[in-house]
Amino acid sequence: MDVPLWLWAATLALIIGMIVYDFVGHVRTPHAPSIREAAIWSAVYVGIAVLFGLGILVFYGGQYGGEYFAGYITEKALSVDNLFVFVLILTSFAVPREFQQKVLLIGIAIAIVLRGIFIAVGAAAIQNFSWVFWIFGAILIYTAIAQVRAQNDHDEEYKENAVLRFTKRVLPTTDDYHGDKFTTRVDGKRFITPMFVVIIAIGTADLIFAVDSIPAIFGLTQEPYLVFAANAFSLLGLRQLYFLIDGLLDRLVYLHYGLAAILAFIGAKLIIHAMHENELPFLNGGEHITAIPEISTPVSLGFIVVALTLTTVLSLRKSQKDAQQGGGRGDVGSGSGPGGGTEPRDAQVPTSGRASQAATSSPGGSSEGSTRQDG
Repeated sequence: MDVPLWLWAATLALIIGMIVYDFVGHVRTPHAPSIREAAIWSAVYVGIAVLFGLGILVFYGGQYGGEYFAGYITEKALSVDNLFVFVLILTSFAVPREFQQKVLLIGIAIAIVLRGIFIAVGAAAIQNFSWVFWIFGAILIYTAIAQVRAQNDHDEEYKENAVLRFTKRVLPTTDDYHGDKFTTRVDGKRFITPMFVVIIAIGTADLIFAVDSIPAIFGLTQEPYLVFAANAFSLLGLRQLYFLIDGLLDRLVYLHYGLAAILAFIGAKLIIHAMHENELPFLNGGEHITAIPEISTPVSLGFIVVALTLTTVLSLRKSQKDAQQGGGRGDVGSGSGPGGGTEPRDAQVPTSGRASQAATSSPGGSSEGSTRQDG
């Protein structure tokens, strides 16, 4: 795929422009977006992503268009999984609802930068070392297994990681929020606020998620331009999606199964591709292994759509059945979502395998103990 420099520049300008517009038009004035506002802007961002994909389809053909849409849908599904962690982070630190947009937007910007770096490194590695496909495939299969094993994991608190502990030990931190400021002065001394700590928490989670998100999309396309665009467009609408689905996260009880199936499928696809590109001397004498045909893009796209549709429908049916039987999982608006009540810890927020991984590696603790003031 021949992507001219001007197209890269135009795409980057579009992405940066969307972030700047989001900040100036929505986040600069703190407020809690309504469902209508979140729905409209979610549709706008999805529409932009779809139009971009249609442009790829028209100018670069069906193969690359299919690869983009497969990557975008996969990354969007994994982004929904990220929302479980964002719920836990924001409720754990008791971030006021009107400031949550700013935290999420900065977190998205951090994620795009981090993933851009990961994509550049991954693309260079793939171009020079074909054995990287074996590693990527193994990462995805391992993550898929973790997703399934996490079915009974409902960890609702974060354990402070080394980055958070170091930050709070070195930098004096206030106990209370000071609007949406990252720093403030107390008795003439500069302190960081819990808002700054939350940003570090979001950034840490983004870094962890990139470890399996990037190999996943490289399993669908090896074109760096498509990998970056699919990642960026899937993340750009995440802030609006967070407020739109609100308590719906509690209902997606089978989402981790769908993600596990997708990650395992892409992992197997990568392993098969690694066999076809094999140059390892201890496997088949360094010759390519072509006994198993490679999986086509249409098959990949179809599998992803079917897996997500099936797990979503089954999740909603189970939640409805549990609600009718008084099982409790059907209760929406119980405080676990972004629009929850003042006691977020009372809510049950189901965590998937990726969310559990981030929960044990990222910050947290209670809202009383998550920050301190150093005199």
